[in-house]
Amino acid sequence: MAGPSTAERGARRTSPSGPPPRRPAARRRIRLPGRRTLLLTAVAVTLLGAGGGWLLYGSSWLRTERVRVAGTTVLTAEEVRDAADVSMNTPLAAVDTGAIEHRLRERLPRIAKVDVSRSWPHTISLVVTEREPEAIVEEDGKFHEVDAGGVLFSTVSKRPKGVPLLEMEPDRSPSSRHFGAARLRREAVRVVTQLPEKVHRDTRSLRVRSYDSITLELTGGRTVAWGSGERGEAKAKTLTALMKARPDADHFDVQAPSAPAVSRS
Repeated sequence: MAGPSTAERGARRTSPSGPPPRRPAARRRIRLPGRRTLLLTAVAVTLLGAGGGWLLYGSSWLRTERVRVAGTTVLTAEEVRDAADVSMNTPLAAVDTGAIEHRLRERLPRIAKVDVSRSWPHTISLVVTEREPEAIVEEDGKFHEVDAGGVLFSTVSKRPKGVPLLEMEPDRSPSSRHFGAARLRREAVRVVTQLPEKVHRDTRSLRVRSYDSITLELTGGRTVAWGSGERGEAKAKTLTALMKARPDADHFDVQAPSAPAVSRS
């Protein structure tokens, strides 16, 4: 049998050789921490946790030493501190801020909102928002202040200056029986908050007979039939225009702001 030709032998000698076969990559070994390292780490975490707990609750460094009050106008800072009843020299981290807020709102109804917070390292901060009287209700010679939500929150012996009086005279209509005194009071205060600034200054009282029968008594013997608190913005604009057009009038009716009326006695 004839062997490979001279050309074939030459081709074999001149052909490039292929790359060497790749060896499988060596697997990296993941070194797990030893028992000693794990033990030391656990001990360190435990000591840090115990130290932090002792610092917050056991040491004398982060104790409650003072109560700071801000935001009061009628109330005094001392009144707020007394009602808050914060325990001194207790761990600041252990102070129950929710309980403090509850005590303040329960003991001082004039407070509408209070923000209770910790001011490290030694202070409890109380930022108070007081209710403001939008109207008053007179009963047995005392005056009960009413806020914008219709809430009776304080009783004073002297009528506050510039605050209109609510004269609750509900009729016997089904409307009055349906809404009740509290709802009628809220509706009347809603009217107060809708009044133009000048009219608000001149308003002496509001006579409330029913939900949709509220009348303003102004200075100078003037009256305004306002109706309910609905469409308050339109009524305010109409009343302002009527007063400019008829400054001599003493009775204005804006119950239907698109069809108002004005007259002079």
